Amino acid sequence: MPASTSTRCNAQWKKNNLSGSRLSSALSGAELSLPDTGRIAVFAPRTDVHDLSPLPQDRLHVLTGFKPDTDHFAARGLSCATEPEGRYSAAIICLPRSKQLARGLIAEAARVTDGPIIVDGAKTDGVESILKECRKRAQVSPPLSKAHGKLFWFTASPAFDDWAIGAPQVIADGFVTQPGVFSADGIDPGSRLLADTLPAKLGAHLADLGGGWGYLSARALEGRDIKTLDLVEADHAALACARQNIADPRLRLHWDDATRWRPDAALDCVITNPPFHTDRNADPALGRAFITSAAAMLKPSGQLWLVANRHLPYEDALAACFANVTKVAGDNRFKILHATRPSRKAR
Repeated sequence: MPASTSTRCNAQWKKNNLSGSRLSSALSGAELSLPDTGRIAVFAPRTDVHDLSPLPQDRLHVLTGFKPDTDHFAARGLSCATEPEGRYSAAIICLPRSKQLARGLIAEAARVTDGPIIVDGAKTDGVESILKECRKRAQVSPPLSKAHGKLFWFTASPAFDDWAIGAPQVIADGFVTQPGVFSADGIDPGSRLLADTLPAKLGAHLADLGGGWGYLSARALEGRDIKTLDLVEADHAALACARQNIADPRLRLHWDDATRWRPDAALDCVITNPPFHTDRNADPALGRAFITSAAAMLKPSGQLWLVANRHLPYEDALAACFANVTKVAGDNRFKILHATRPSRKAR
């Protein structure tokens, strides 16, 4: 599922500094200058990629739906929200990987901004393609190329209105999703495999960690004697889709970091398809953090059901947190792991 808080590796910190240097270089030159007054919207910055220190901190409005990033920037005194509020004198787009989402952010920035729109992105995030498309719609500055990425800017206009993200899209089985959320184009095969494997009895009180737009929770609630199911998801857009996808009073939605969230009382069961990417790089530490978190929120008799890509080394982390670990199913891509009796240390 969508990535939660991550272990910051050296490569990511290097990328952070380089991304910040593009913005610093552009602002230190004669070509680009920010307005002297008015708020500056910063769309979708990531704590492990984007350095906002070159910007006037008291005028920034950070717009992100990723809870760990919101918590990070808010803790540093920046104003944060999930959607624009009012007008802005300038906007900065921190380019996401999803091209459709990137277009949507540019359209949103153009709608609420009176001055320059600055787009900053890595080549691996598709900045070259977005630059070409923007040139067809606006007078774009010469790009600043640095650190395997590019930064460019243009003046806001209605030319990008048709890029706006509309109503949620309907996929298989009537579920709705939004661009940029995990598995936006269809049901994730790993989640489907886990849902098909779950036993008839899971207990009364469950949590779905990194529950995304709700597929796994919806399947778990089908025909089972469950009293409450807490779906914990860091992506605000995915959580909004889950709210539409599951009309069940037993479901409780939480916009939170699954590695930090804790239930009101110990749980009978945790189900999860944990994230395993930091940017484009596989990072098993994310899944291990989910495992540790799950063990801490379970009853002594509790159980964990987890799906993972076959190559991810989660067995040692599970063995450190649970007395019993079993691989119960799998195929050529995924494995289903079942763990019971969380250790007292983990709890």
